[in-house]
Amino acid sequence: MPALPRPAHGPGARYTARAATTRTRPGRHTDVAALARRLTDRDLWLTRMLHEHRVLTTHQIARLAYTSLRSAQRRLRTLHHHAVLDSFRPLTTSGSAPEHYTLGPAGAALLAAHAGLDLAALGWRPTHTGRIAYSPSLGHDLGVNELLTHLAAYTRNTPGAGLALWLSERSATRRWGDIVRPDAYAHWRDGEMFLPFFLEYDTGSQPLARVEAKLASYAAFTSATSTRPALLIHTRTHSRDQALRHRLAGAVRELDLQVATSSADFTTTDPWGPWWAALQPGARRCSLTDLAAHRPNLTPAAGLDPTDADTALTLPVPPLPPTPGTGA
Repeated sequence: MPALPRPAHGPGARYTARAATTRTRPGRHTDVAALARRLTDRDLWLTRMLHEHRVLTTHQIARLAYTSLRSAQRRLRTLHHHAVLDSFRPLTTSGSAPEHYTLGPAGAALLAAHAGLDLAALGWRPTHTGRIAYSPSLGHDLGVNELLTHLAAYTRNTPGAGLALWLSERSATRRWGDIVRPDAYAHWRDGEMFLPFFLEYDTGSQPLARVEAKLASYAAFTSATSTRPALLIHTRTHSRDQALRHRLAGAVRELDLQVATSSADFTTTDPWGPWWAALQPGARRCSLTDLAAHRPNLTPAAGLDPTDADTALTLPVPPLPPTPGTGA
């Protein structure tokens, strides 16, 4: 991938595809059939994850699929060399940011071949990485993925608990976009406890009134589908969380929604913990498992079963690879 020109102003001014300019690649990409013989099941899973979730950092990938950061970096460099992955690194005012990985040209061709699709039907373009690197929503997208990779990786140390399902904003929009457009949809399980939820990841950039206006669509979804997932709202700071709770309390009560909130001031690296508070008077903060225990009437969202319109690339991607932490 050639170096990406960096705009002088705007969101793109903060990012550059530095990895692409410092790592050499073969003049021609490896033949897809030959490349497929080199890839592990975990590699193929990663291409699907990047197609689904657009961008993941080295740390997020390592958290989900590797036993150490070093082993992740080594394999990701190999995949980048063969153009299975592309990458860029945001510029920072101090220190250095982790590598940010996206789907590369060979990875896109491989996915299209597996699904029996033309590359154009996959939606991948040569400008794919540049569009992501310069997108004003990059920080928001990474925040969503940071939160949910922590929840998904919980299973690796606590079998029987973690994310059983994780749909991106794009997949959720494809299923329910005529009614509701969440930032993600997921299923949290811990033994017998089950919490299906929509996620709204609030960075603080939207007025409180706009966040409140979204509640009507979630109420409409519950009414139209006769299903009842929870709505989790994750905010940037505790003060923003308190402002949202004050603003949304009346609407949540009138619309009869099951809403819980938290913020990055609490969740950090263990968002499953006792940091979530149901949006009702006197509610105390509790874990996701406790939220599930206190809301036995929650049900998964409608429209999750495969249909004839689904392809191999529209079906949900497992949050963890087939054999996490093993293989090349």
